[in-house]
Amino acid sequence: MLTLVPTPIGNLEDITLRALRVLREADVIACEDTRTSGILLRHYGIDRPLTSFHLHNENDKLPALLDRLRRGENVAVISDAGTPGLSDPGWILLKRALDEGLDVDVLPGANAVVPAVLLSGLSSQAFVFCGFPPEKPSERDKMIKSLADSPFTLCLYLSPHKAAKQISDFLQLLGDRNAALVREISKVFQESIRGTLSEILGRVNDGVKGELVLVIDGCREGVNDSWRAEAEERFRNGESVRDIVNSLAEKYGVAKNMAKRFVLGL
Repeated sequence: MLTLVPTPIGNLEDITLRALRVLREADVIACEDTRTSGILLRHYGIDRPLTSFHLHNENDKLPALLDRLRRGENVAVISDAGTPGLSDPGWILLKRALDEGLDVDVLPGANAVVPAVLLSGLSSQAFVFCGFPPEKPSERDKMIKSLADSPFTLCLYLSPHKAAKQISDFLQLLGDRNAALVREISKVFQESIRGTLSEILGRVNDGVKGELVLVIDGCREGVNDSWRAEAEERFRNGESVRDIVNSLAEKYGVAKNMAKRFVLGL
């Protein structure tokens, strides 16, 4: 049986009794960093064989782990923190096991996404989890633009040393939306920085530390239709592209380069 087991994202108490039982019964525990996982396992008196299983060796470790599963062994997969398979190792092994018809289970438990969405104060009725933004600026811009019209709350992981640049990208391409930067969930220095993207950017421009989750308000219903309709009307009335773009950005919070592309397309 392959079991993906969520582990605490900060507070060591945030683990279920079932997760502890599965780890104690595992024939092997595949983990990102044996040193990090060792702290958790020693805390709960769990002494099981460990094998490293991270983004850089997943493909190398797959054959051995799949062989164990085929022999009927219990393989538990954990990440350094949170639920494996969500922006963490585990998904490839899970997919291969499912394709082969092997027994698979995923336990409920700790993750940063749900607490961040709720702590943001933004709509939690429907949200889109996007993981980490792409590293390449062109790919990141493409992803952000694809989300511009989504009415759903957006949730992303950010790296501390890239946070300011990436928040700036969201500001430029989505407009100055309401958002929240939630850091160090479940830890001593947990903090929720709420406001507009520009206000949050002002708070992190000089640097920010910790594990970060950025939550951004979705496109408000009817906003895009409204600004596009107004852009068309003003363009027909002969206003300059610059004046239209500046006015739309101020009135609707739409990103200037998005408005400019639309008006030029007319």
